[in-house]
Amino acid sequence: MNFDDSVQNTVRTLQALGTIRPQIDRAAAMILGTLHNGRKLLICGNGGSAAEAQHFATELVGRYFKNRRSLPALALSADGALLTCIGNDYGFDQVFARQIGSLAQPDDLVVVFTSSGNSPDIEAALMEAKRLNLPSIAFLGRGGGKCLGLATCDLVIPGSSGRTAQEAHLFLVHHFCEQIDAKFS
Repeated sequence: MNFDDSVQNTVRTLQALGTIRPQIDRAAAMILGTLHNGRKLLICGNGGSAAEAQHFATELVGRYFKNRRSLPALALSADGALLTCIGNDYGFDQVFARQIGSLAQPDDLVVVFTSSGNSPDIEAALMEAKRLNLPSIAFLGRGGGKCLGLATCDLVIPGSSGRTAQEAHLFLVHHFCEQIDAKFS
């Protein structure tokens, strides 16, 4: 694919976010409500989606644009020793679910990123959130995959490209961070 076609694919995907605006607004309300109530976000993903999870947590604990108090968020993909311990002892499918079971408190929010929607460890994380009666948001792509319907709020990026789904996920993270800055600055 040439450069111009690549740009146009991304633009089309971002423009299509308007079709999921109710879910975007619901996710924003969930994130703001969780943080307003002093609860934390437990965020996870694999590969590029792990980077998205860490990016989101960094924007909350550090800052996005405005100076404000630090907000509680954990990227569950950030501790290599813990991931390999759980993966070795319980299987890679449990690397996030086990952390959620250990770290979550009532009314914390589980946030997952998967551009395919078919990651077994993300599916297990959402199932653990359900087991613990925790609200959850799933940033999904490619129709949502096996994870579709497991979260309290699904953000299914329109289209079939994992690349543009990840780009839209980052756009939404920044959109939510702007709202967080407005509320907590």
